[in-house]
Amino acid sequence: MTKDQLIEAVANKCACSKKAAADCFESALDVITAAMQKGDKVVLTGFGAFAVSKRAARQGVNPKTGAKIQIPAMTVPKFKAGKALKDAVR
Repeated sequence: MTKDQLIEAVANKCACSKKAAADCFESALDVITAAMQKGDKVVLTGFGAFAVSKRAARQGVNPKTGAKIQIPAMTVPKFKAGKALKDAVR
């Protein structure tokens, strides 16, 4: 399902315009992104949790040349599915 298809499905379910659904969807994504940029965890009970995780610096290998490279430390987003979502998918 693409973003446009998701917005259309939400608009149909809520009986609102696609523009209103798109605005709400974009706003929700903006709020989640802003919270994660601050390092906060966003928990949607029954659906899952969005969190920020730190990866340590490590050594890797360039698969093309076989040369060893240093991969820097970085902060990455993570999502952990909630029990209700896991049960629904199973």
